[in-house]
Amino acid sequence: MAALDICDPEHPDHEAARTSLIRKVDLHVLPGLSLLWLACFIDRTNIGNAKVGGMDHSLGLHGNQYNVGLAVFYITYILSELPSNYMLRILGGKIWLPFLVASWGVITIFSGFMKNYASLIVVRLLLGLFEGGLLPGMVVYLSTMYKRNELQLRVGIFFASASLSGAFGGLLAYGIEMMEGVSRQKGWQWVFFLEGIGTVLIAAFALYYLPSSLEKASFLTPEEREFAVARLKFVPKLNQPALALEGQEGSISSGDQPEATLDDKTAPTPRDPTKFEQEKALPLLNTDGGQDTAPVEKFEMYEVIRAFKEPQVWLTGIGYMSLCVGLYSYSLFLPSIVAGMGFHGTQAQLYSSFPYLPASGLVVAVAFVADKLQLRGPMVIMLLPLTIIGYILGLVATTNTVRYVGVFFMAAGIYPSVPSILCILPNNTAGLTKRSVTTALQLMIANCAGFIATFIYTADQAPQYKKGHSIALAFTCLAWVMLGSNSLYCAWENKARAAGRRDSNIKKYQTLVEAGKTSAPIGDRAPNFKLTL
Repeated sequence: MAALDICDPEHPDHEAARTSLIRKVDLHVLPGLSLLWLACFIDRTNIGNAKVGGMDHSLGLHGNQYNVGLAVFYITYILSELPSNYMLRILGGKIWLPFLVASWGVITIFSGFMKNYASLIVVRLLLGLFEGGLLPGMVVYLSTMYKRNELQLRVGIFFASASLSGAFGGLLAYGIEMMEGVSRQKGWQWVFFLEGIGTVLIAAFALYYLPSSLEKASFLTPEEREFAVARLKFVPKLNQPALALEGQEGSISSGDQPEATLDDKTAPTPRDPTKFEQEKALPLLNTDGGQDTAPVEKFEMYEVIRAFKEPQVWLTGIGYMSLCVGLYSYSLFLPSIVAGMGFHGTQAQLYSSFPYLPASGLVVAVAFVADKLQLRGPMVIMLLPLTIIGYILGLVATTNTVRYVGVFFMAAGIYPSVPSILCILPNNTAGLTKRSVTTALQLMIANCAGFIATFIYTADQAPQYKKGHSIALAFTCLAWVMLGSNSLYCAWENKARAAGRRDSNIKKYQTLVEAGKTSAPIGDRAPNFKLTL
């Protein structure tokens, strides 16, 4: 590799080096994360396959006991998310993420020994305890490896594995349940035994394969490691009128007025160049580590409070929660819904896998376009009408064929929307503490959907499940409104920053530092930090 200028890593001459670097990081990060998320979704939803295989009869479940067993999972799932991201800061993603997965893999194995309703409750609580930290941890981990405009494609790639897990999990359960009677175990027990063992093996692979950080990545040369860190920390020379932020690219000569363009929606907002003189003394905006660019950010309660006050947390959190009502109920109850169309047993497992296949392709395709356009919320606004159409078809259809087409539409809108939502807060918050907390908070709010989703499709609604479809439809519409509102808020805030109405943030921040209330970088408070829509 030719000598690289880490003072200007975004220079056009470094395009080949950037492409090579990103390819190497992709090859060492994405396979491990995709497998971890595949294991997560299979182990979270295999209870639906086990139910179709006769688990509820073996455990003697009656009434809403199965639904309660699904719901209690989300108690520990939600409570574990914020503490888990704190542990991620201490142990790092390479250690903490595989530990979580291996732990619930062992629990999944023991799920095969459940004997009654009480054991179901205990197993589901333990699963939630360890599964809750994976998604927020993965998003934060990825944000330390990639720039803002590179993030959604990577989230989309690993999340596509969730869509595939719906197909793979159904097909796997279809095959495993053929083992009914082997070693005197029922087919549904073998689903838990074998999928749990596979999960532990995946965790072992991730522990070996995932890099702990870019600074310590063994697959990079020393020069590449330095260049990789510099890309994330890039701040242009101080005589340039643009203080670069995380994910904001390019440099502007001293006399030029910075302009946001259609091709760079995270470009610095146009402001009076003299204002940037005040920013020269501020701590750098990137805080993911890196000894040559920014001090390692300390955990501060002030930044935690700032995260709780972030409007985007609540707008996207409630929007994501509304979407998750459909997402969770879909993944948990699809085998039952398909069974209600006239397919039964292993045939229902097989036909429940097909809708996930086109959804997986859409997840990656939409993520690619979203990164190119540097848009998040608007992508969701365009996708959710597909889900709305799907639920309407489920409500008005008079034939099973049309109902089955409807479940394809449901998946086509829900699954590609999730990576866009997950990337909004990592894109629009700077400072590792605030980003870690906002990401966990968003998911804590969103996962409250589990308490709703597990009760909207009940056995007495079979075979058409109109009540369940109606509730999921209403929440999908609410998601559309909330995420649209967040996009409008971001546009309004960007306009305010462009007009100079946030320039006072500099003095406010300096006052906080001088008073000893914070030592964190100015981060997203900087007047020229532009929010991604």
